[in-house]
Amino acid sequence: MAITHNKDTTKLGGGLRRLHRKKKKIDMGRPYIPISVGSDSRKSIRVRGGNEKVRLLKAEFVNLADKDKVKKAKIIQVVENTANPFFVRRNVITKGAMVETDKGYAKVTSRPGQDGMINAVLVKDYKPVKKK
Repeated sequence: MAITHNKDTTKLGGGLRRLHRKKKKIDMGRPYIPISVGSDSRKSIRVRGGNEKVRLLKAEFVNLADKDKVKKAKIIQVVENTANPFFVRRNVITKGAMVETDKGYAKVTSRPGQDGMINAVLVKDYKPVKKK
């Protein structure tokens, strides 16, 4: 079944909402592709208006911002991910994920599936939670 970005047909109370029009191509979405740690891999997709969007499939490096300087750092692993706790196990990177780099811990500020690169901010006072 196709993924659409329409309003839900069910109301909060359980009743059905009447549709004001049929599904159209403009409402179409795409399935989520998880971005994992590994050698760099990208994919370009044609989007609305004939434009191109670069999707990141795997990433090895991150653009790390520390105060005024931006440096390239190697990603070691994903430490924490608020989007889904199971993403840590699979090393999936999303916006808001905490990653361990060779320069320290960093929080991802970009959307890798939309931008085609990973930008992050260095967090100096972060201590990872130890697993039992």
